[in-house]
Amino acid sequence: MDEQPGVSDEVRLSSPWPMFVALGLTLSEVGIVLNLIPISVGGLLLFAGSVAGIVQDAGYVSRPWSLLGTLGAVLVVLGAILVVTQVTPSVGALVDAVAAATTPDANGIVQRGLSVVLAGLVCLVGGVVGRATGRRGIEAA
Repeated sequence: MDEQPGVSDEVRLSSPWPMFVALGLTLSEVGIVLNLIPISVGGLLLFAGSVAGIVQDAGYVSRPWSLLGTLGAVLVVLGAILVVTQVTPSVGALVDAVAAATTPDANGIVQRGLSVVLAGLVCLVGGVVGRATGRRGIEAA
C-alpha cells in the first residue's frame, strides 16, 4: 500500500512561457501606443515566439516553426492593413509613405503599421529557416 497515493515521482516543472507571453504582449502594446518602433518590434517578436513555444511545450505541436511563420504572416497582414488605410491606393503613394516613415513629421499610424510588418517578416523568416534547418523547436531557458 502506498504511503502517498496519487503522488508521482515525476514532478512537472512550471513553464516559463506564460511570463514571456505576458511580457511580450505588454512590450508590444507599449511600443505600439507610444510609437517606439524597437520596443514594439521586440515585444511582438517575444510574444509570437513565446506563443509558439508555449504551444509546443503543451504538446499541441511537435515543432513550433509553422505556427511561428503563421503568426508572422498574420502580423504582416495586420500591419499592411494599417499602412494601406492611411495612404491613397497607389503604389507611388505607398512607396512615398514608407520612405517618409523615418522622418519626424511622419504619419504615426504608418510607422506603427510598419513596425508590425517588420516584426511579422522576422517571425515569418524565422519560421521558414527553423523549418528548413529541421530544428526540433524553441527550448525554454
